Amino acid sequence: MPLYVYSIIAAAHPCRLDGLTGVGKEPAPVRAVTAGPLTAVVSDVDEEIRPRRRDLVAHQDVQDRLMADGTVLPLQFGYTAPDDRAVTQVLLEHADGYLEALDRLRGCAEYHVKASQDEDALLREILLQSDRARQLNDRIRAGDADPRLPLELGELVAGEVAERQESLAAQLVQSLVSLAEDHSVRAPADGDILNVSLLVHADKKDAFLHAEVRLAEQVEGVQFRFNGPLPPYSFV
Repeated sequence: MPLYVYSIIAAAHPCRLDGLTGVGKEPAPVRAVTAGPLTAVVSDVDEEIRPRRRDLVAHQDVQDRLMADGTVLPLQFGYTAPDDRAVTQVLLEHADGYLEALDRLRGCAEYHVKASQDEDALLREILLQSDRARQLNDRIRAGDADPRLPLELGELVAGEVAERQESLAAQLVQSLVSLAEDHSVRAPADGDILNVSLLVHADKKDAFLHAEVRLAEQVEGVQFRFNGPLPPYSFV
């Protein structure tokens, strides 16, 4: 029977799965498939699994339960296998890599940091600090109908915005990575200037959270969104 696979853990993990049901319209109990030193956490499914809210929550509930008791290699939502035998074969064939990953992630959790910037304030700053931008803006406001002026101003401002936001994002990342075991920077979306995931060991958790608060207090004109601790999806 097809299986939905949630994560991989060490066979010695407590693996407390009592009361957990999995994904799907008719959720089956979550169970373990063990092969040698590793265990895959799975549930039986009889349909194609889509990212419905209930299923996303069920997937995350399994990760949270496992993470509370030890290290976990969380799989992204939607991973399936044909049957128990296929899962067992994968665990045995890739045991060394999985064990190495478990050792690397031991005691760690993932934290997301996203940030957006007040663009109106940034534009005002550029107009104040860039002589050429200010000159172009003054000519346009004074009624100069030269069609090249808005184009030049737009290109100049767009370049300044991109350069300043990239520089600021790099500074923000640098201020946090010293407390992380690893980090992964992704392209920002939806108007953000920063989208970074950080792998933080439990020993540095308090210092990292304090650094987040301090960063939000010190950097003006930037709105931060912090999320974590989470299963280390970005570092598996």
